[in-house]
Formats: sequence, C-alpha cells, structure tokens
Amino acid sequence: MSEEISEQAPLEIEVVYGTPTRQEIISCTVEPNTTLEQAILASGIVEEFPEIDLAVNKVGIWNRIAKLTDTVKDLDRIEIYRPLLADPKEVRKRRAEKAKEEGRANKITGGRVDPRRGNTGES
Repeated sequence: MSEEISEQAPLEIEVVYGTPTRQEIISCTVEPNTTLEQAILASGIVEEFPEIDLAVNKVGIWNRIAKLTDTVKDLDRIEIYRPLLADPKEVRKRRAEKAKEEGRANKITGGRVDPRRGNTGES
C-alpha cells in the first residue's frame, strides 16, 4: 500500500536553461507520468526565454540526451540545450589550417614545429 501512495506523490524537478549572459533554474512540482515536454511547459521557462523552440533545442536529464516523450522521475534535472553555433570539427580544422599558414604547425604533418629543427621539421 505504501508503494502505491509513493507512486502517486507529486515529483520535484528542476528545469534549467542558460545563455551566455543568464542562467535560470526553475524548481517545480509535476504529476507522475509527466513527459519532459509537459514538464518544460509547466515550468514556465519557455515564457522566460522565448528563443526556446522544443522542435529545435535538444533536451536532456542530468547531462544525458533525452526525448521530449520520456517521463520524468523525482528529482530529475531537465536541461534545455542551445543549438551549436559552429560545428566543432570545422572549428578545429580551420584552427589547424591557420596554424599551418602562420608557421606554428608543420605544413605536411600538421604537428607542432620543433624550434630546434627549424620550420620544416626535417633534420
């Protein structure tokens, strides 16, 4: 009987979102079997940050990607992630090309230039 009661008890959750200048953590209570999407909307965070688009923004629970249709558990921390501004692979590639052009990297291997051997990296 006590298990039945605990399953029906409201769940305490947090919904978090941040921008480079502001972070918001909203604590709220939801009913059991509430989906992530329902919890996010119930928290009111979408009104605080109108740029949130649940069709675009990925969401997670405790730093693990989750689906909007997943159900929340007691003490879950729901995170709404901002879209990436740049592909990390492309950023690294551009940074490596720039280092080669500036002579900070070996033009053939892309490795660091050994100052004892000169700019070519050859003996």
